[in-house]
Amino acid sequence: MGMLFTILFFIIFGRMIGFAFRMTWGLFKVLLYIVFLPLILLLMVFGGLIYIALPLLIIVGVLSLITNA
Repeated sequence: MGMLFTILFFIIFGRMIGFAFRMTWGLFKVLLYIVFLPLILLLMVFGGLIYIALPLLIIVGVLSLITNA
């Protein structure tokens, strides 16, 4: 009975760890695209790096259109 409990415990615990990693990765992607990317682009523009920020904005825009289609 103890062996069965241990096996089932590790199966359920493993699934929960996998779910936690997927959830964390999804949350990181949302934060990256909604918060950090616009903030980085704005800081680059205000810092005088518009010649880097504009092509980066165009590349990200085209990639987002392609991946959503």
